[in-house]
Amino acid sequence: MRRYTVPLLLVAFALALILSACGGGAAAPTATAPPPPTATKAPPSPTATKAPPPTATKAPPPPTATPKPAAGLPDLGGREVRIAVENAYPPFNFIDKKTGKGAGWDYDAWREICKRLNCKPVFVETAWEGIFEAAAAGEFDVAADGITITDERKKIVAFSDPYMEYGQVILVRADEQEIKDKESLIAHKDKIVGVQLGTTNEETAIKLVGEDRVKSFDTFDLPVSALISGDVDAVIIDEVAAVGFMNENPGKLKIAGPRITAGEYLGFVFQKGSDLIEPVNKALAAMKADGTLDKLYDKWFRPKAPATAELPDLGGREVRIAVENAYPPFNFIDKKTGKGAGWDYDAWREICKRLNCKPVFVETAWEGIFEAAAAGEFDVAADGITITDERKKIVAFSDPYMEYGQVILVRADEQEIKDKESLIAHKDKIVGVQLGTTNEETAIKLVGEDRVKSFDTFDLPVSALISGDVDAVIIDEVAAVGFMNENPGKLKIAGPRITAGEYLGFVFQKGSDLIEPVNKALAAMKADGTLDKLYDKWFRPKQ
Repeated sequence: MRRYTVPLLLVAFALALILSACGGGAAAPTATAPPPPTATKAPPSPTATKAPPPTATKAPPPPTATPKPAAGLPDLGGREVRIAVENAYPPFNFIDKKTGKGAGWDYDAWREICKRLNCKPVFVETAWEGIFEAAAAGEFDVAADGITITDERKKIVAFSDPYMEYGQVILVRADEQEIKDKESLIAHKDKIVGVQLGTTNEETAIKLVGEDRVKSFDTFDLPVSALISGDVDAVIIDEVAAVGFMNENPGKLKIAGPRITAGEYLGFVFQKGSDLIEPVNKALAAMKADGTLDKLYDKWFRPKAPATAELPDLGGREVRIAVENAYPPFNFIDKKTGKGAGWDYDAWREICKRLNCKPVFVETAWEGIFEAAAAGEFDVAADGITITDERKKIVAFSDPYMEYGQVILVRADEQEIKDKESLIAHKDKIVGVQLGTTNEETAIKLVGEDRVKSFDTFDLPVSALISGDVDAVIIDEVAAVGFMNENPGKLKIAGPRITAGEYLGFVFQKGSDLIEPVNKALAAMKADGTLDKLYDKWFRPKQ
């Protein structure tokens, strides 16, 4: 996400002002229209400057004077926790125009954390510049400003476990016609890109278009104001923050193309050795498990639904949908009913409900599915299929309906494979994959062809893992969760994602007249939260 600070050239502390992590916020921001922005050149190597003395603004009193901690969580005994926020990075933190008080994801999240741990949150408005040095010096207890976790920053501060994954996007005016994606932004050399100074967004922009085309601003709202006023042509920004500004400025902004980065993580920042890190991690784990983090994400980062547009009417037309019935939770045969079930079934029933069509599910083998789609043997393939340039040569795709990454799935009692590095290091470990998938390509690149065992259908490598015939499976994260839910207590994910920024779409014969109606239905389902609800139903790990 946003914030980064460039490594200092000074002495002992070598406090890195990191160019990588996006700063100050981690959820869809709410845009504010500040005074005309003042641009400052993309940063020279900064010298360390102490954050100005923070001014504390007390959070509203908790509903009960001495709340008890949630069962099984540490009790902080009513301790006051000072939380640094910038109040300029919606929707993470900002000053609500109606109330004049601080609001946003950070405020809600920390009130919930303190409710569970029995602490009292005190929010301290703090400038972004120097925030890591101030945290390292203990000027506050924690910084909550949508801060990207980076190795450079870890040299001077400690982080909580990640609470959100994000990617960076290109934000443009709603009437922008020339900037459609990363490639067109690069190609239009007259286009100026706005960013916040000292953030990972700034670093990304300079790599993408060169320093001469980047205009840097002191706070995060200023480049967005410059975009709206026409002083810059695009803003590179964290996706969650982009949504916030779009919600604050309805009809004025849009995101151009897919994410330009992915697999970045946000965390809270602490002084090294802080005794708050472990309790906060436990509270975050509980909030993730019971769906509280998802609810906060929906509240602050989901785009506001536009006025409902008229959707095409397919006149009751039958649509034949290819599914493998062996790729839970996308599609599988329900053991209780003997019928097909999964995300694909629910999604297509909803699409056809909106478009007035009749879904007919056709069980189809994975091998040859693209050739069959190209030949028109069915109308659409819905099997959790990754969009790739190679596949686009023979078939067409819908707009993406889901972003994902690949992970390493292992048995629950596995002790040696903890992440990508340990999988590579243990050269006796065999990796199972499905034949002809992006997972197979990733596995071969990672450990070599000799250590990869390929299977015809997606359930077979997982069955081989459970029975001990392979030691790990490389698999899409969403599918891994499905198999874990189907086999409680038998499987786990080892380490973080090993890839990110991959997108799933439905597959059509080129020129199909269904593509546009389906894209419109998907857009409506995204806007009104239906896709989020389906994701929660099928891809959230069971507690």
